Amino acid sequence: MTGTAGSVRRSSIRVALTTTAVVGVVYVVISLVTLLIVGTYLTAQIDERLDGILDQGGQIQPSPPGGEDFDQTPGERPFEPPAVWVVAADGTITAVGRTPAALPSEYATIEGPETITVDGSDLRVEGRAIGSYYVIVGLPLQSVADARSTLLRAEALLAPFILVAVFLAAAVTSRRVAEPIERARVRQLEFTADASHELRTPLSVIEAHTTLALAQDRAPDWYRATFRRVDVESKRMRRLLEDMLWLARFDAAATPPGAEPVDAAVLATETVDRFRPVAETRRLTIDLQLDPGDQVVAVPPAWLDRLLGVLLDNAIKYSPEAGTVRVSVRDDAGRVRLTVEDDGPGIAEAERDRIFDRFHRATDAAGGAGLGLAIADAIVQATGGRWRVGSSSAGGASLSVAWRRAFAAGDQHRAPASDTARPPAAP
Repeated sequence: MTGTAGSVRRSSIRVALTTTAVVGVVYVVISLVTLLIVGTYLTAQIDERLDGILDQGGQIQPSPPGGEDFDQTPGERPFEPPAVWVVAADGTITAVGRTPAALPSEYATIEGPETITVDGSDLRVEGRAIGSYYVIVGLPLQSVADARSTLLRAEALLAPFILVAVFLAAAVTSRRVAEPIERARVRQLEFTADASHELRTPLSVIEAHTTLALAQDRAPDWYRATFRRVDVESKRMRRLLEDMLWLARFDAAATPPGAEPVDAAVLATETVDRFRPVAETRRLTIDLQLDPGDQVVAVPPAWLDRLLGVLLDNAIKYSPEAGTVRVSVRDDAGRVRLTVEDDGPGIAEAERDRIFDRFHRATDAAGGAGLGLAIADAIVQATGGRWRVGSSSAGGASLSVAWRRAFAAGDQHRAPASDTARPPAAP
């Protein structure tokens, strides 16, 4: 687990760094586009003002000395009021009012709006013929530069906070996403390793017996015993492969089989009848107890049959000869509870949290691969059931599952509740 945690941490940091870099590039692009849009918008406003001034061209008159229009206090930016130049027919350029700089002669015929530099300051100018004169009006672009500078500083100040927040959010999110994926990957590797181990044992036994049988002639009894052993190991391999294929199909299924209203009492009766001959071979008794009334749940019938088969098979396998296996279907506070108990060694407290792990067995007794209860748990989790693991009155194991009823009490004609069947989750 420590290695898994370290791998997840490194992966989340890599993802966070990559995400932060991408967001940083996007942020820079957005910032530049924003600066361009703001500059274009403010420049367009200045152009509108220039048009307005030229539209009132007949009112452009030199201001009297000390006039308020062009008064500038010390420290005020130049060109705060409009700069106005009048070009006479002979090409003479005259500054109107308190315009502080002369207009270079190359701009005498400018139409605009256009940005020029006059006396070291950027102006937005536009010219138009008014009467017998050609009037050129200019407005400073310092306000545009100031707005861009302010916006750029704000973006630069916000950038570290945004990138840090993105990094932390990406690290946390990627870690949460990566942890179940990494656990699933590790679990898959463990499953493959355990499956290989479980398959290697019967294959080794079969190989050893066939090698001995081919090495020299044997007595008929020896061959008969060998074939029995090969038969046992072959059946063990078949059961293991069937369980593995079932789990693989379950994990890969996008949607579960259709849930149907199933009377758990009826299904339990049929399954118990099917297992009675198996129990009789070990002189076991199966005691079936059913509460009166219908015990209907909404689950896929094949899954419920498989679940009860796993529980009965385990109970018969671990019960001592001449013992009793008790199966009950009862009403439990509005739920239907299915319980299977045996007279075997029981399940130790320390093992109860792990009995549903794949290839884990709570006992060293031969005959199982540790997939039965994993299949049972997959079915219970996918159908919304709840486990209760304990001890029977005889000291053996007690495994019970409770499901919500498909029908409300006294209403056996309603459709099953929609939340009684859930999509299968990876066990």
